[in-house]
Amino acid sequence: MKAIPAPTATPERPPSSTDTAHTHKQTLKIRGGGKRAGRRLKADRDAEPDQRGEINHRHERHIHRSCSCDDKVPVKQKMMSQKKLFVVCIAISTVSLLLHHGGHLSWKAFHIGSLNICSHPSPALKPKHTNVAFLKTHKTASTTMQNIVFRFAEHNNLTVALPVPSCNHQFCYPTSFKTHFVHPHTLPPNIISSHMRFNRTEVQWLMPNDTFYITILREPGSMFESLFSYYNQYCVSFKSVPNASLEAFLEDPWRYYRPLEKNSMYARNTLTFDLGGEKDRPSTDVAYAEAFVAEVERVFPLVMITEYFDESLVLLRHLLNWDLDDIIYVKHNMRTLSSKRSLTPDLSAKIRAWNSLDARLYDHFNASLWRRLSALGLDCVAREVRLLQQAQERLMRSCFGRRMPLLKSAAQIENKSLRPWQPSAKVNIVGYDFPVNLSHGFMSQAQELCLKLILPELQYTKDLLHSQSLRYRQRHQHRTPQQSHPFQQSIHTVLPRHPQVRHGQQSAVAPGPAPGNGSTSTPKPAAETRNQTTQPGPKSSQPGK
Repeated sequence: MKAIPAPTATPERPPSSTDTAHTHKQTLKIRGGGKRAGRRLKADRDAEPDQRGEINHRHERHIHRSCSCDDKVPVKQKMMSQKKLFVVCIAISTVSLLLHHGGHLSWKAFHIGSLNICSHPSPALKPKHTNVAFLKTHKTASTTMQNIVFRFAEHNNLTVALPVPSCNHQFCYPTSFKTHFVHPHTLPPNIISSHMRFNRTEVQWLMPNDTFYITILREPGSMFESLFSYYNQYCVSFKSVPNASLEAFLEDPWRYYRPLEKNSMYARNTLTFDLGGEKDRPSTDVAYAEAFVAEVERVFPLVMITEYFDESLVLLRHLLNWDLDDIIYVKHNMRTLSSKRSLTPDLSAKIRAWNSLDARLYDHFNASLWRRLSALGLDCVAREVRLLQQAQERLMRSCFGRRMPLLKSAAQIENKSLRPWQPSAKVNIVGYDFPVNLSHGFMSQAQELCLKLILPELQYTKDLLHSQSLRYRQRHQHRTPQQSHPFQQSIHTVLPRHPQVRHGQQSAVAPGPAPGNGSTSTPKPAAETRNQTTQPGPKSSQPGK
């Protein structure tokens, strides 16, 4: 809040021509007071948090003194001030209307910067953490999170690891991740966030040593209902159920479940599989489940929870020293209400029993998230969540002229490049149309942000690969062939984060690959071998391996 300098009291009588010099001196005093107030505000901002209460009271007393002097200001001077204020208001209103109707948005209009409530000291005093690995899990709001990560990478001119064309937009999922699944034009990376089956050794071989690992989990009941609906025409275990009945499947899962069939990972313990674990371990194997949870916790410093997405983002920004600007989002890859169904307590219990490993993961990391939020301060977290939501609303109004952009079915979206992928005719995934005020040729930085906010995953991945390939060619056009591959240049400095992981070591948690791991549903990369320099050793089904 900007301090208002206290005006010096003037005589109650109207000023005469003989008071000119006196009035000039008064003005100089007021300006001097403004400079002193500015210096005092700067000192206040640098003060420790426990001093801010007294500072705020001082500001309030200062403002009160300033505002209570109106009855002492000369009438003519007050009239001139009112005229100036009226002119300023008219000018501001005119500019605002021009900006709104002309489509020339300003990033500063909704920029929040490093506004901080909960942490000491402010994140503005620390650099942002820019090396991030986000494990994108299935049906967990991970596409929304990926959009946040993609925009952060572009805004900070970072390199995002993207899949080779033969892997499509995923890293050859469900095959366990290998470094040669990464497009050479996106190396060496700062960010990785496309779908993969996690392989710790390979990912850590690829990413910088200080990479921050993040993933996201969802409540097993609602997640499994979403999986059953979304992948019903792709997963054999789901497709064989009469009338696509979730109740029928849960009544006798083993009647329909085929562990070795195509896309069976969507039918049981999908989170465990995505994290590199064994989805078909029996629920009675408590030792494996506990060891798996401990390994995930060791590898991933932050596990977000879908049901508390905003709170998870607040914690993320404090851990990475990001701004509130960096975590603004709109929801992606959502089904229409007609594609969803509610669950009874009985169905939810059956889902948890069938996905016991996922249920254990969720329960553990949901509790862990709230312990960390409590340590940060629940009141502070709630205030930052409100600030985030208010900032998002301001941005939505600037971009779309309304509190939230209008959700539309793919058929209703006029711009084909903004239509989200549809898994089947039985499921309708909604998206957003091109804002009217962005359809005027060249886009400003803020207008481009509006577009990237609503860009679907497949289109954004394609655009990123195109821009990074251009940058790669520009960077390497004058290099010799021996210098053209950035991964070969950088691999000697990219070592595994945990030096205890050596070649030939096997996981103590999972002795072998999970059933169904050998699926050939995804096209195999053309490169079958790698340079010996980049060979990290045998794969493991463990999340930490």
